Amino acid sequence: MSRPLEDYGLIGDGQSAALVSSDASIDWLCWPRFDDDACFAALLGRKEHGYWSIMPVAEPGELNRRYCDDTLVLETDFHTQGGAARVIDFMPLRVYFPSLVRIVVGLRGTVAMRSTLRLRFDYGSMPPWLSSEAGGVVARVGPDLVAIRAPMQQIIRDDAIEAQFDIGAGERLAFVMSYGPSHLPPPEPVDAEAALNATVRFWRDWIGRFDDSRTAWPNEVRRSLLTLKALCHGPSGGLIAAPATSLPEVPGGDMNWDYRYCWLRDASFALGALLRAGFHEEALGWRDWLLRAIAGSPEHARIMYRVDGSRHVEERVIGSLPGYRSAKPVRVGNAASTQRQIDALGEVIQCLALARRGGIPPSQREAEVATRIVLHLEKTWQTEGSGVWESRGAPRQYTYSKVMVWAALNSFIATVADAATLDAATCARLMALRNAVRQEVLCDGWSDGLGSFVQTYGGQAIDASLLRLPAVGFIAATEPRMASTIARVERELSEGGLIRRLKAPVDGPAEGSFLACSCWLADCMSMQGRHDEAHAQLERVLAVRNDLGLLAEEYNVPGRHLSGNFPQALSHLALVDTALRLAGAAVEKQGG
Repeated sequence: MSRPLEDYGLIGDGQSAALVSSDASIDWLCWPRFDDDACFAALLGRKEHGYWSIMPVAEPGELNRRYCDDTLVLETDFHTQGGAARVIDFMPLRVYFPSLVRIVVGLRGTVAMRSTLRLRFDYGSMPPWLSSEAGGVVARVGPDLVAIRAPMQQIIRDDAIEAQFDIGAGERLAFVMSYGPSHLPPPEPVDAEAALNATVRFWRDWIGRFDDSRTAWPNEVRRSLLTLKALCHGPSGGLIAAPATSLPEVPGGDMNWDYRYCWLRDASFALGALLRAGFHEEALGWRDWLLRAIAGSPEHARIMYRVDGSRHVEERVIGSLPGYRSAKPVRVGNAASTQRQIDALGEVIQCLALARRGGIPPSQREAEVATRIVLHLEKTWQTEGSGVWESRGAPRQYTYSKVMVWAALNSFIATVADAATLDAATCARLMALRNAVRQEVLCDGWSDGLGSFVQTYGGQAIDASLLRLPAVGFIAATEPRMASTIARVERELSEGGLIRRLKAPVDGPAEGSFLACSCWLADCMSMQGRHDEAHAQLERVLAVRNDLGLLAEEYNVPGRHLSGNFPQALSHLALVDTALRLAGAAVEKQGG
């Protein structure tokens, strides 16, 4: 049985990431990049699908763990009858090749320890060829090579690598696993202690740029920012949605998606949060990634890309993995990449406009890309789409999608149009279109009978994405129509104070409450002057973080557990954004 998501911690090097359980078992790792194949996949199956455990031979009596302050260095302490030992896990920032380092430290007495490493490439299906060489064990399969070095003999047994050893108080023993191409010699040995010092220094120097006085929740914001930095692909600047795939949104269901990609949907959320927190370099990297990904044909933009900006994320099923807690199928790739989502293009324009207002120097191509996007929206804004939640049903006219067309036009006219040097006739046409889109949404996206905005034109369903309407400047949170919509969301979508995306089905299991939406409600409460309620709402989100401060996409209120992909960038972006907004430290979006 798979472990609860709360059990896992994240380590990473800005190009890949691993999930480490509370007893120091690494159950998920994709190498050499976030969106490459997994070589540890026990998270989505069993130990036979790949893991690396270092723990006492005897059952430990007590375990506790923590991040080393202001870092992504994870420490796990084991207490046994004979003593205590610590496992320090981290991934050094890359110079030439990726590595994962595990340092075992004796804290008290003497503890008998065992390391068991089972590499399984191609998502748990391919055992490598193992050989003793290069001062350790080398694993090869196809194009991949992994070298495992340890300060004691490692035994190859049943396609696994094992080592048993005693650790005494004050001793430090380092295990290093490094990746390289199989046609080259194994990577050079890594100085584990020097790498630890450099890694701690890197994370602390980075988060040290954050001003704690900007929020009432400094520790919580710092941890979320560190998590977001770990999900940023350093070379390209792209931000992945999550480091894993196929963690179910519905327990035991088939809503299992691959989130190891970069979504245009997250563009303005990410850039806004980074700017508000003072991380202009990362915001600039994300802006530039967007421009490269969209390239010379914004009209053919996809809603998501690989971390390097490439377009092909074809979906396939991994039949060899049983799935997280038997939730099938396990998917790699994401068929939603080809969906039509006009709201995603609206987010891009919002992102570019926000970058300008946040002090990021304009790119030479920025105005050209923005112009092509709005001229494309002018032709296509009335088409049906899949909506912000990427419905795989029939395309529809989603209210939020139309609002984001309005937001794109509004931001473009206010911020980018002058740089685009458009002629007066085109500017006038776009301003008229902006007004027409607004009037259509106010008419077709509103239900007099229900007294609220609705998910789709002519529909009756409520949708938590409507909470974003005040944030993008479409309508004030205190305006009677918006106020009644917010009240309906609170009435119909709240579960234990957290907010669902959509109303739960009458029969059958439902997805969990969506944590980003719960933050959006706090934003709306604050804009309505309900400051105490807004603070309480954010506190509800903070309360469901795991012991390391990590959030998943959702929280299952009846089951009292995190669900969906983990850790989820959008949840942490929303937490940062809301925590800073509630403190008044906001870079406001252009109002309407």
